[in-house]
Amino acid sequence: MKKLFLFMALAGLNVAAFAQGAKIEFKDKNNTIDYGTVTKGSDSGLRSFEFTNTGDAPLIITNVQSTCGCTVPSKPTEPIMPGKTGKIDVKYNMAPGPIRKTITVESNAVNYEGGRVPLKIKGEVVDASQTSPLEKPKTSPMR
Repeated sequence: MKKLFLFMALAGLNVAAFAQGAKIEFKDKNNTIDYGTVTKGSDSGLRSFEFTNTGDAPLIITNVQSTCGCTVPSKPTEPIMPGKTGKIDVKYNMAPGPIRKTITVESNAVNYEGGRVPLKIKGEVVDASQTSPLEKPKTSPMR
């Protein structure tokens, strides 16, 4: 009887070890999008994080939130089936200065602790109307 119970317990653990669930894998290296140096007014600030559900269950993204109001993320409304891809759009307001923002994705993905995935955007927005103090003012040849 003890051997039967032990066998059933081990079999149960073995099945649980092979159960997967939904898994999210992002295309971008280190889950980061680099805007680079962009000029204010010449870029909409919209970028997309593309991902694939590499698990064996539907991926459900329950929430996507930013650390501030200058970055507005949007999430898929439908579950992402195994093997299918989806995207999370992020719109930055393109205020001049450095970009260093984190977006948190909450999902049922089993490959991240608690299903929470941090996404990052980085870069710098420059204002073309401001000139560098190192530049000489341009003078007209008529003066």
